[in-house]
Amino acid sequence: MSQRHEKVVLLIQELAAKFIQHEANTDPLITVTSANASPDFKNVTVFITTIPDSKQDDALVFLKRSGTEMRTYIKKNTNFKVIPHIDFAIDYGERHRQHIDEIVRETGVESTFDIKK
Repeated sequence: MSQRHEKVVLLIQELAAKFIQHEANTDPLITVTSANASPDFKNVTVFITTIPDSKQDDALVFLKRSGTEMRTYIKKNTNFKVIPHIDFAIDYGERHRQHIDEIVRETGVESTFDIKK
């Protein structure tokens, strides 16, 4: 991934998080974990997790319904030539990592390695 591509993805991830912080309720708590963009920047997928886990479907419905407003927010806060179509998905990798961390804490087993995304 080029440096420019990384910067654009990080900016979109940051703006998505700020938009969610201002527009979403705190139940569920929605956290943006990462984002991926197509090479032409026309499509972006923003990955999220929720607390509690049981509300992730509600969060996805809210985010998909708010996609147009988020695109407007990104347009106002950037100078992109093309404003991407934004899709949302649950970050199952992060969810699994959290579950493994929880199991390790419960069992009291000390890990000799650090699991990174």
